[in-house]
Amino acid sequence: MSVSAGTAAVADRSVNGWRRAACFVTLTLALTACRLPYYPGLTRPPPAGTARLADASGRQVGRAVLLQEGGSVRILIDLTGVAPGTKGVHIHEVGRCDAPSFESAGAHFNPTKAQHGRANPRGPHAGDLPNITVDATGRGHLEVSVTRVTLEKGSTSLFDADGSALIVHESADDLYTDPAGNSGARVACGVIHRAE
Repeated sequence: MSVSAGTAAVADRSVNGWRRAACFVTLTLALTACRLPYYPGLTRPPPAGTARLADASGRQVGRAVLLQEGGSVRILIDLTGVAPGTKGVHIHEVGRCDAPSFESAGAHFNPTKAQHGRANPRGPHAGDLPNITVDATGRGHLEVSVTRVTLEKGSTSLFDADGSALIVHESADDLYTDPAGNSGARVACGVIHRAE
């Protein structure tokens, strides 16, 4: 094979490689709603959020991480130093946590105007989450994926103009009763911030 023929063959393989890569990228974008998968150092990570949960005295009692995973948001909450028992957990419509009552966080995040409760046939609110169980040492952990909210733009975004907050209540949510599942007072609150 001559030098020019060898150079042409290498160039042809290079062009074909780029064509295959372009086809892969096009297919990936089509399958992932125009977002490349996350590859550290190569693509942007999916949207994420964090919240520092504090009690009425301002003492930190927990942390939360929120991760956009395709069409759902994965929420992980860890509590420490909270009274034992089962507690209601909700996303509230305003990103403010003014102690001691945390009423500044507003009502549950509910852009579709549904009724409260994951067991309510007219519900749930977008911000209704499962209960969290706090053990005798004051520790609790909750992991859940929800499809009714997003960390991206849109009508169900937790990063809308006034933000949103996570609230832990003193009692269990009965998952049915409107407007808050008889879950009692708000005992911890954390504004959901965009993770950098």
